[in-house]
Amino acid sequence: MKTIITILIILATGYGVLAQEPLNRYLETAAQNNPALKAKFNDYMAELEKIPQVGTLPDPQLVFGYFAMPVETKNGPQRFNISFTQLFPWFGTLGSREDVFANTAKAKYEAFEESKSKLFFDVRSSYYDLYFVKKGIDVTLENIRILRSFRRLALIKVEAGKSSGVDELRVEMDLANLENDLALLKDRYQVFAVKFNNLLNVDSNAGIEIPDTLWSDDLLLTRQAVLDTLLQKNHQLRSLDYKFESFKSKEELAQKNGTPNIILGVDYINIGKVSGVDNSGKDALLFKVGITLPFYRKKYTSLVNEALYLQQSTKDQKEDKINALETLFEKVYSEYADANRRITLFKKQSDLASKATRILESEYSFSGKNFEEVLRMERSLLKYSLELEKARADKQAAIAFINYLMGR
Repeated sequence: MKTIITILIILATGYGVLAQEPLNRYLETAAQNNPALKAKFNDYMAELEKIPQVGTLPDPQLVFGYFAMPVETKNGPQRFNISFTQLFPWFGTLGSREDVFANTAKAKYEAFEESKSKLFFDVRSSYYDLYFVKKGIDVTLENIRILRSFRRLALIKVEAGKSSGVDELRVEMDLANLENDLALLKDRYQVFAVKFNNLLNVDSNAGIEIPDTLWSDDLLLTRQAVLDTLLQKNHQLRSLDYKFESFKSKEELAQKNGTPNIILGVDYINIGKVSGVDNSGKDALLFKVGITLPFYRKKYTSLVNEALYLQQSTKDQKEDKINALETLFEKVYSEYADANRRITLFKKQSDLASKATRILESEYSFSGKNFEEVLRMERSLLKYSLELEKARADKQAAIAFINYLMGR
């Protein structure tokens, strides 16, 4: 089963192998190991096994009868008989039964594909969370390093009488806040790492390879193209389509169940010999043909109506699902557009804050003034750096969710 699922994953993720090699390896691992996904696959395989069960003829009947008191006939006493009977459902009945379960199996397969797509989204989303937290740790560590250099500079200025001792205290306060933030980020990273490894069903302490900079994939389809693909390829909608087809086959089966079944059979009767009688001891062979009589129509009408109600229910479910998916898409598409805007904004803000920080540092080095402004700008630079990484992670998460909605 692992081989089958792995092939499905390679087909689904091959387009991004070079750019996202570590993540694609994790996706393959998740598909091979995740117990929930394997359960869905086994549900599908079990459903397939029902098709040959319903697509074959009923078991024939073979009956042996022994006359405790032989029946005397002019050709001799009847000693025992053997009867063989086979029932044949009306033409097309077996095919309709197979269609019911074949379409149900297809619906189960789409449920497996839905579970796989959801798993892939969860893995990707968790991976992007890990990326953001790791970058948060890196940026915070860099800011701690910078603030420590500021502290040394402030001490020099204080000793030279060019600055107040308050500057050093301000640095200490900011360092304490950053060290607390760093501890919180490390705790969050551990939580996300355990969640990620559990999705892969591997050791919760297994190492995770995170890129230094997240790739900048874009959504290649237009908004309308995404919506069109969603309506055609979404696995939940396709599963409902197959359920609808299964109920149509169930309606046809209910109608065929109301037709006669054909019965064919043969009886062999063993006859003993009687001395002095011609043709005595000649066994008898009886061929039989018959039909069942479906007189009680109420149950067959009820079966047809049940199938019709189920068809209508499935149509209503699909309409409701389409509305829900379109609402979800609009929400995530707005998040994708917002992430794009934030990336542009925070790149610009980070550049400006970086330039401003360098200018203020230079001025403070000479004059010992505006140290509070230096720290404020450094905090702004930290904020913009983190917001930029958050926007990058949010963008890729939005793309992953849109691909999930499209059944990719």
